[in-house]
Amino acid sequence: MKRTLAILAALTFCAASTVYALYSVSNTGDWPLTWPKELEPLRKQSKTYVGPHIEMQHYSIPFSDRNAFEAAWPQLLKVKSKGAPIFLKRGPSFFLGEKQMAGVIVHSPPEGQNKIPNTAEAPIPGNTEPHSKWMWTTYIELVVDGGIIDLNRIPLPADTPIIDERFPNESPR
Repeated sequence: MKRTLAILAALTFCAASTVYALYSVSNTGDWPLTWPKELEPLRKQSKTYVGPHIEMQHYSIPFSDRNAFEAAWPQLLKVKSKGAPIFLKRGPSFFLGEKQMAGVIVHSPPEGQNKIPNTAEAPIPGNTEPHSKWMWTTYIELVVDGGIIDLNRIPLPADTPIIDERFPNESPR
């Protein structure tokens, strides 16, 4: 009886603790080999997230050195889809981790699906939520800390929409 009760308790615990992962995670930057070769040294410090519902690619690149970021920035801009935005965020970030306050997340559609058919990597028409509107393009999320990533020290492309999400909308008092 005790053995049956112990087995039943163990099965109940296992069933209750089943977790479904929303993302698969790789502890390296598994981005395409077509990206600029200058970004290769960043693979080791990066992570790749695939998910949550379809296999969207998210490449998380933390930075702890301003010079390293500023050297990589022009190369990172080359992977962004033409016309796709740069989102400005404050840390912490889910993709970078709660202790990392500066970095870049490159969001891409599933491998081999760089565009919606017949849209030439355009935003999804009629979609007003900024991130999902651009989900079929490769866009950049820049986690700005003001030190390592200082917007006064880097060029932002003139032909790129900049969506500033660093300061949440304050409700009127």
